[in-house]
Amino acid sequence: MNKQDFPVFAAYPEMVYLDSAATAQKPKCVTDAVTRYYETENANPLRGLYDLSVKATDAYESARRAVRDFIHAKSAREIIFTRNATESLNLVSYSWGMQNLCRGDEILIAVSEHHSNLVPWQIVSQRTGAKLRFLECDKTGQYTEEALCRALTPRTKIFAAAQISNVFGALNPIRAFAEICHENGTLIVCDGTQSVPHMPVDVQALDVDFLAFSGHKMYAPMGIGVLWGKKALLDEMPPFLSGGEMIEYVQRESATYAVLPHKFEAGTVNVGGAVGLHAAIDYISRIGFEKIGQHEAALTALAFSQMREIEGVRIIGSEDASAHMGIITFAVDGVHPHDIAAIFDADGIAIRAGHHCAQPLHQFLGVPSTVRMSIGLYNDEQDIERFISTLKTVRRRMGYGG
Repeated sequence: MNKQDFPVFAAYPEMVYLDSAATAQKPKCVTDAVTRYYETENANPLRGLYDLSVKATDAYESARRAVRDFIHAKSAREIIFTRNATESLNLVSYSWGMQNLCRGDEILIAVSEHHSNLVPWQIVSQRTGAKLRFLECDKTGQYTEEALCRALTPRTKIFAAAQISNVFGALNPIRAFAEICHENGTLIVCDGTQSVPHMPVDVQALDVDFLAFSGHKMYAPMGIGVLWGKKALLDEMPPFLSGGEMIEYVQRESATYAVLPHKFEAGTVNVGGAVGLHAAIDYISRIGFEKIGQHEAALTALAFSQMREIEGVRIIGSEDASAHMGIITFAVDGVHPHDIAAIFDADGIAIRAGHHCAQPLHQFLGVPSTVRMSIGLYNDEQDIERFISTLKTVRRRMGYGG
């Protein structure tokens, strides 16, 4: 866990980057792996019988096996490469949702969900007649098993929830939720975007039906994502996109589709992104989640304790630092979040302002927008000190004195 692993900090040595929940910076081992692929192994995979194409295919499928092992899937066939978690969640909503939902059915969504795990279900609801319903959390971002039990009905066909909220940083009890859902005959789709980079995720132990995550939030390139799903469900789902590698045989009037996972990977695939994802998995694995967790928890606690002492700063969510999982969302009395972000930027500190793609949650909380700082492997105590130093000046620099 060293800034020197990340070339961006050599280019911007004075920058404090606290926006890893939006996208993480890339270690040199990842960028080197992508460059090496394009310089020495680049070819269209899966289609050519010549040596270079075979190497590209091997690199792509090796990445798939690495993802399988990383999230403890049963089979590499359950690993679908996409562009990002958004595309993965759209795949589930369109391919499973359009096929299996109808008028009278219900879709249950956690109110804190990222728009990527909400808007696709809104569209499915509009097109199928299924009713969209919401599971509400408390003001600290916590959902209870009892509330989920009350919200489920015999008509609830699927429940969508993130393992870690991108606003609260709260860890949801997904394993317990999956058990409750399955007892009700309900599927569960989990957004693992904020959890997979920071903690061990075992899809078999969680027993969710689908899990989506993005490579770019876990130190891999942009443009590569993953959908994991239980094979029996994926086998029954029709293709999301068509053409290219997803076919087995084509006639003028019909086509048969390839087997998993290629049924869902139409066209020329992002081998370079998959290679980068493989390298990111190796990088995370070398460090180990125990060290990652300790490092991020310590920095979160340090920032949290000092933020609570600053007049006018309101932390969104739990009053327990350990409940924030490297994400602290906050507001400053009397100061617009965009102004706060601009002040931080002037001091060379990158944070996020807005609704964080979670407008229904902000409406539920009664705040239009907030500011978010989020921690990655490359952050250190000096970063937190600079963050706190600037935060202490925000109200004064906006004319509130003090």
